[in-house]
Amino acid sequence: MRQNPQTAGRLRPIDLARRHGLSTQAVRNYEAAGILPAAGRTAHGHRTYAPLHAHALAAFLALVPGHGHGTATSIMRAVNRDDPEAAFRIVDESHAQLLEDRRTLQAVERALRDLGPGVAPTSDDDSSPGGMFVGPLAGRLGIRPATLRKWERAGLVTPRRDPRTGYRVYAETDVRDAGLAHQLRRGGYRLEQIAPLIAQVRAAGGLEPLAAALRDWHARLAARGRAMLAGAAELDAYLRYAHDSH
Repeated sequence: MRQNPQTAGRLRPIDLARRHGLSTQAVRNYEAAGILPAAGRTAHGHRTYAPLHAHALAAFLALVPGHGHGTATSIMRAVNRDDPEAAFRIVDESHAQLLEDRRTLQAVERALRDLGPGVAPTSDDDSSPGGMFVGPLAGRLGIRPATLRKWERAGLVTPRRDPRTGYRVYAETDVRDAGLAHQLRRGGYRLEQIAPLIAQVRAAGGLEPLAAALRDWHARLAARGRAMLAGAAELDAYLRYAHDSH
């Protein structure tokens, strides 16, 4: 990393920025957000950074791919306010979410293996004859009714209308499609990506239409897991350097 020859042991914002292909404004923004420790100041008020800041920036940028920007920010803020236990808890929660996402993927795969064409609607206590109303279905999935209506506009579900009440009625195939949409949303897919997959499932009634999407989902989960390992290594390096510097 290039250093200002006039300030031995000090790093300028541009010195930190160049190493990672960032702008100096981005470095200042990271400091303002608590991602980096507070910078020192020269007699003229210019920011000066140190190797500690370089380690902090490297840790943050390594954490982002695995944990996301918001979570990585929370981790660094906790470390920089000298609360490593809080940082470790956030890391643990992020790993737990990855495990839950793996289980979600497994659930999607199990659900798709059980799919078959021409499934007949059923009725139960919270349904109209031949289907479910929007409230009970939203409750079953743990989402808001407005989300189901949004999915309808995107073509993910196609409920009919009860001729007497005008209420939406979701047949069993709609319930299946809503469940798949919910799981795929959990997997990070956008509505415009899900719509053609749901359409293919309706037409083919099986796992094959989603095979490529599921392989991609597996790959992205594996990449997140690997990125979390890389982030942990940089975070550990930052913690060690901060401890040894005191």
